[in-house]
Amino acid sequence: RNFFTKRTKELKPAVQSAPGWKLFGKVPPRENLPKDSKIIQQEYEARTGRMYKPPPSSARRKNIEFEPLSTTALILEDRPANLPAKSVEEALRHRQEYDEMVAEAKKREIKEAHKRKKIMRERFKQEENIASAMVIWVNEILPNWEGMRATRRVRELWWQGLPPSVRGKVWSLAVGNELNITPELYEIFLSRAKERWRSFSETSSENDIEDAGASVADREASLELIKLDISRTFPSLYIFQKGGPYHDLLHSVLGAYTCYRPDVGYVQGMSFIAAVLILNLEEADAFIAFANLLNKPCQLAFFRVDHSMMLKYFAAFEVFFEENLPKLFLHFKSYSLTPDIYLIDWIFTLYSKSLPLDLACRVWDVFCRDGEEFLFRTGLGILRLYEDILLQMDFIHIAQFLTKLPEDITSEKLFSCIAAIQMQNSNKKWAQVFASLMKDNKEGDKNHSPAPKS
Repeated sequence: RNFFTKRTKELKPAVQSAPGWKLFGKVPPRENLPKDSKIIQQEYEARTGRMYKPPPSSARRKNIEFEPLSTTALILEDRPANLPAKSVEEALRHRQEYDEMVAEAKKREIKEAHKRKKIMRERFKQEENIASAMVIWVNEILPNWEGMRATRRVRELWWQGLPPSVRGKVWSLAVGNELNITPELYEIFLSRAKERWRSFSETSSENDIEDAGASVADREASLELIKLDISRTFPSLYIFQKGGPYHDLLHSVLGAYTCYRPDVGYVQGMSFIAAVLILNLEEADAFIAFANLLNKPCQLAFFRVDHSMMLKYFAAFEVFFEENLPKLFLHFKSYSLTPDIYLIDWIFTLYSKSLPLDLACRVWDVFCRDGEEFLFRTGLGILRLYEDILLQMDFIHIAQFLTKLPEDITSEKLFSCIAAIQMQNSNKKWAQVFASLMKDNKEGDKNHSPAPKS
């Protein structure tokens, strides 16, 4: 029992000084124990025969103009007492390096300050422009809408972007109401939707709905599918998700539309369009604009998945693609990269999913002015903006890039690229090119039709 008593007592201080080693049942050798700074100093004095007297703190810092405030300034400090002192050359070099770092930091700070001032000036100027434009829209244009909407002055003002306070009103007037939908009609279809949701929730399974004779469109527009898509609509805003202030409103508009147009039903992507309208219009007005917008030829072709019409739109787009961006057009052709790969998502959501919301709203502004042509012109503007990058990419990277565009895209850069796009080919405008494609298609159908029986 007392066999290791003496050795244990000898090693006790070592164990106490190294608790981490004790945890693993090991003890560091005595010669590796950390030495106290006083012991190091005594050994140094014994070897050199000189008495070291550290200089007072004031003497050590007499050559330094200020107290070091960061770790960067530590290069100006003298070395610890147990290390050789700096040479004059080294001290001067450190001083120079420090001065250069301070100067560089000041330069960066001044540059950032100028950048912040520039941003603030631009923001202030933009706010002034919006305020002055709002006065013009409210006092001059809207009261005389039919007479002024097509004037050059209004079109130029429109291109610069609508003031948020009048955006919804201008959109409603520009889209129109060819379907003659009233707020009362909206309430009727909304009540039908609520009744269908109620019966849906009481049904035990989808098979029961099928047995009841529900159409495919009705099944696709079921409560569950709409709910799922709503949760994915502008998720970063947190206003359309469950519990958000606009969740029920978006649900109501989409549900009412599926009852109003069972032939179209609910299609993924609709929620983004309805959400943008809800952010700018009252509930009934948002529904009226939504239904009329989706009734336009281009939107109807895409949401009803009319392949023949969609191919005509893609063909017309490629005509102007080749005209404006021949290098990129050939690059896409070499990879057999067709417009449907990236255009479908852009057109389905009217760019509200692909672009930042404020930029998408500005695209909507001009889309309401120019119609479907501007949707495809915007697509060409995006391709022009990133042409140099896209020319360096292969098929996979192009598809990935265009599916998820950079988030730092600005309205100034994009609209300057859109403005540079010429929607004219051999003196034919968009509508004429599209009409000729439709005409060729009809003539082709006639030529391929079977001969009449005698």
